[in-house]
Amino acid sequence: MKWCACWLIGLLPAVAMAEPPPQADYVLWAQSAPVIPLYPNPHRRDLPWLRVSVAEQSLTLYDGMGRAQRRYKVSTAVLGTGSQVGSYQTPLGWHQVCAKIGDDAAPDNIIYRRVVTAWHYTPALHEQYPDRDWILARILWLCGMEPGKNLGGDVDSHDRAIYIHGAGSHVAFGTPTSHGCVRMSVDDVVELYRQVPLGTDVVIEP
Repeated sequence: MKWCACWLIGLLPAVAMAEPPPQADYVLWAQSAPVIPLYPNPHRRDLPWLRVSVAEQSLTLYDGMGRAQRRYKVSTAVLGTGSQVGSYQTPLGWHQVCAKIGDDAAPDNIIYRRVVTAWHYTPALHEQYPDRDWILARILWLCGMEPGKNLGGDVDSHDRAIYIHGAGSHVAFGTPTSHGCVRMSVDDVVELYRQVPLGTDVVIEP
């Protein structure tokens, strides 16, 4: 009986050791969890950045580690991509946010020549002036960073007044409709504006 008791007691530690420690469960979970892709800023590492995809008609906000924080539907130029003055096309390449306009504007405030006006957008107003390029709520003014491509001469994005800006409810976001700028819904551009400081890098890709 003594031998049996000792034998049984000797088993107890083995049984206890068979229980996986809590950290083992965490390691297993971590190994089986889906991998979240990271897209760190290739232009200036460790800083947040924006990526506009013309093909996807989307704008993605990344944090300094390269994690996608938000993805928005946008609308780029109906005439495609290009940098020439008067082309009404969306320029490609690296830019920076070099001015922010509309800090306290209402979502339906019309911005005209970079001044927040007392006028308010309505669908009825758009029906009355269907060809007007309504700029609403907020502007992120882009400056090109690539000489000869979107900076200087007759391809300068800043001189062309290329913006990320709010647009009216008549816009079919997710399809190209603009005159060269990157259009966003007013709710989305207000949200983005709060998160994007001056100097933020922006790349516009085909």
